[in-house]
Amino acid sequence: MLHFELVTPEKLVRSEEVYMVVVPGTEGDFGVLEGHAPFMSTVRDGSVQVYRTQNGTSETIAIRGGFAEVNAKGLTILAERAGE
Repeated sequence: MLHFELVTPEKLVRSEEVYMVVVPGTEGDFGVLEGHAPFMSTVRDGSVQVYRTQNGTSETIAIRGGFAEVNAKGLTILAERAGE
């Protein structure tokens, strides 16, 4: 499972183990699974799609701007705003 955190300047919005997350990157949407190669990307206004299981439906979380980092610990999105 992929460790996923969604953080805003005000609070930690999410911290959970999920199957996959699709992020609205400024260069296009990208999906992150467990074991993804490390990288960083800026994030555009849009929706993060969180899949808890491989064949499950996604949960959508609206975000505004920020950065995404994938590393050995998982995926962290630092968003200007989330959940609005």
